[in-house]
Amino acid sequence: MEGEGKLSIYRAARTIKRRENTLYNALRSIYDDSIFVGEIAQLWPELPLLANLRCGLWYAPKFHSGCYFKSTDGHTGNWSFNTSRLNLHVAHLAGQKGGCIIVDSTRKGKRFPDSMSKTIPIWTCVLNRAIANHRRKRQDHVKPMDEEPNTPAAHSHERDWDSSLHLPLWVSKTEKASIETRLEKWTEELELSGADIASLSSSLKKPLRQLWISQKTVIWLNEVPDHDSWDFTPIILVSASSSASTGLIQHRATSEFSWNYIPGAGDDEESWARGLSPELFWNNVYDIMNSGPDVCNRKVADMVEKDRVYRAQRGQDAPQVIVKPQKSLLHSSTSSSCVESLLSLDSLDVVDDIQFSEADSTVYWFGSTNTAVGSALAAANTTSVDCILNCDQNSISVGHLNTEAYLHLSMVNSKFDRFSLRSNLASAVNFAKLNLSKGKRLLVCCHNGEDISVCVCLAILTALFDEGGTFDDGKSFSEAKITKLDMRRRLVFLCKFATKARPSRGNLKQVFGFLSEGGDSVLS
Repeated sequence: MEGEGKLSIYRAARTIKRRENTLYNALRSIYDDSIFVGEIAQLWPELPLLANLRCGLWYAPKFHSGCYFKSTDGHTGNWSFNTSRLNLHVAHLAGQKGGCIIVDSTRKGKRFPDSMSKTIPIWTCVLNRAIANHRRKRQDHVKPMDEEPNTPAAHSHERDWDSSLHLPLWVSKTEKASIETRLEKWTEELELSGADIASLSSSLKKPLRQLWISQKTVIWLNEVPDHDSWDFTPIILVSASSSASTGLIQHRATSEFSWNYIPGAGDDEESWARGLSPELFWNNVYDIMNSGPDVCNRKVADMVEKDRVYRAQRGQDAPQVIVKPQKSLLHSSTSSSCVESLLSLDSLDVVDDIQFSEADSTVYWFGSTNTAVGSALAAANTTSVDCILNCDQNSISVGHLNTEAYLHLSMVNSKFDRFSLRSNLASAVNFAKLNLSKGKRLLVCCHNGEDISVCVCLAILTALFDEGGTFDDGKSFSEAKITKLDMRRRLVFLCKFATKARPSRGNLKQVFGFLSEGGDSVLS
């Protein structure tokens, strides 16, 4: 009886929690918090607004772009600077625009998530240190013959470029000291990763430094400084959620409905969104808000189904999609690598062309927030891609390609199958080798272009191309033992252009296992 009583209490608590975390409560909380985000964005309208994926993406109808700073990299005792999530496009963008605003939120009753309290401060500090090292080496290299090595002029750049660690006041001095002991190692890892520090140094005129803004921050509107007036490049961190004591329910009401506020409601969208995406939410936000708690679930289900049918009818989830040329982002004539953004879909998804060779052998990485089904085929038709490697669970109708030019390898994330990627990599690399050796152009795609297709491209790039990015049919791979550093350097190269890339640790481990074992002798 005692056990049954405890179980009943547990079930009752779960029932109450589910009742509080309804779909309407989550969406209404997001909408209210978005008003605050909009107000902050208007204080510095020149600065681009970025969403820290995935949670931050819910809190504004439109973002310039996204970034990926994980809170786990800032957890106490687990601090990390991860070279697979360099977010260098954020630093470049901040340098071009004079700063940027990053939006995120947290459920845990804190004012700021650990991604903002520690992960991003560690990131800015390591980048600043690497840039300072680069500038010192460059200055030493071009130092005038008559200048003494230890004169104030010789070291003025080190004083001007702030490379210290700036953490918020709520992070203890003990924790800060522990993080500082790791900074030199992280800086060395960044420098060894192959990241283009010289380009970062050219983009940034002032060192990066973060500022923190939450709903409890007091801002005097008549004293808001211009972002150009600071002696640093500001990374303004906006925590969208209203902080409250853990377990405290905030009851709110409008003239028509009452509801419960959920801090950080945008987090873990699979558990509550019922198929609703941020884009679909903002396209129908007023209709959803006016529907009220009683009919919200039915209203959202209807919207999700209509959107699915709408996309299918227009080929966005079928073998037709309208594409248009987009201006090339980068073309390097001084190296064997060339990267261009080729296509922009109607849904503003982007196909990034990663060309690893100065010859005809080309690998395309395909990225999409929707399924790859129709988009990959349209990309193949438009860019004269000769063959497709489809890593999505869904197949593609490719009547114009023969059986040797299309391979479907159904793969799932490591959370669902720890060996799904590993068991398919031999076939993927063999298919790539067969076609690239004939000078064909290969398209690699998956359901979202963020993880699996990136990892497959990483395996192909490492196994079939040399360090300079030239296709060599696996010769350099067969002659050397692949290390984690080798793979990390190639991943940094990929992520430089595939800014949406978010390869999971589990999938990267599968790629390294495949490569470190000689690629299962597929290249022998």
